[in-house]
Amino acid sequence: MESPIDLFVSAFVTFFLLIDAIGMSPVFVTLTAAGDAAYRRRTAVQAVLVASIVIFAFALGGRWLLDHMGISIHSFRMAGGALLFLIALEMVFEKRTERREERAHDVQENAQEASDPAPDVSVFPLGIPMLAGPGVIVSVMVFMTEHPGLIPHAVVLSAVLANMILALAIFLLAIPLLKALGDSVVGALTRILGVLLSALALEMLVVGTKGAFNL
Repeated sequence: MESPIDLFVSAFVTFFLLIDAIGMSPVFVTLTAAGDAAYRRRTAVQAVLVASIVIFAFALGGRWLLDHMGISIHSFRMAGGALLFLIALEMVFEKRTERREERAHDVQENAQEASDPAPDVSVFPLGIPMLAGPGVIVSVMVFMTEHPGLIPHAVVLSAVLANMILALAIFLLAIPLLKALGDSVVGALTRILGVLLSALALEMLVVGTKGAFNL
């Protein structure tokens, strides 16, 4: 049985790779460029709060949802592995970053058309789907169903909370962080995280396939 420390490290790394807060920092800066420092802080806090609520809701109600839909954990793990692998490929080839930048551009254009100098982007697209995206939701449901019990659930939720706090810190320091790292370093980090995530995704897919076919 996996120890709480091992479970925390595994969950933390998985969520860290999926959220990719460092890669999101340029998008956050773009989305909040119309406001001042107070606006950026408020947006960062609200986005993290919204994402945390969504992720916790799926974490606590995910097993109930699977049971009522008649979906086995093995099938869900296989689907989750396939989805995470697609996300990893997008990170490696920077398609995910391009899509985030397109969302940011669309939000800015809509705000200009509405003559709103500082739109509220905390719920969409920052909170959902950038922070609380499908990959994070699938992963937290898999972790919670694979590790039943009060202590394992608390460990997984602690890993989620730690990542949300880290994402908040990165957002608050986004401007000096980007100046220090530069776009090329941020892009390289995103690609490296994508490679690591692809390995985790294939592991989920292999384990799910073995469980489904009793291999």
